[in-house]
Amino acid sequence: MTDRTVNELKNQLPADPDSYAEMLARVRGFHTKHQLRENGGEELHYRVALMAEELGEIAACVTKGQTQTALAEELADLLILLLGTAIATDIDLNAAFWDKMQVLDQRTARMINGRIRVSEFRTKK
Repeated sequence: MTDRTVNELKNQLPADPDSYAEMLARVRGFHTKHQLRENGGEELHYRVALMAEELGEIAACVTKGQTQTALAEELADLLILLLGTAIATDIDLNAAFWDKMQVLDQRTARMINGRIRVSEFRTKK
């Protein structure tokens, strides 16, 4: 990579790369740039299919022993799709995350088939 390319990439990074608001703004800008809303790219069934595809690519990384770099790229693809789906459906994903974490923090864990699960365990009637 040339020094110019490195500098161009650095200039694309936000002031606070850990900021949810900046990640959301970048994805919103991507949607606007490519006119996803106007061209079917924000249709929910389509987005779910894309997320399923990305999850398959994540599974392939894990099951085929691909590199951490490859896995990170696929995880980023899924995160971008999740953020875009929140934009398309007008859902405040940040608030939904914190609401759900409060619920999860109240749950107890169980060992099931030798693995830990933190789920909503319901008793059968």
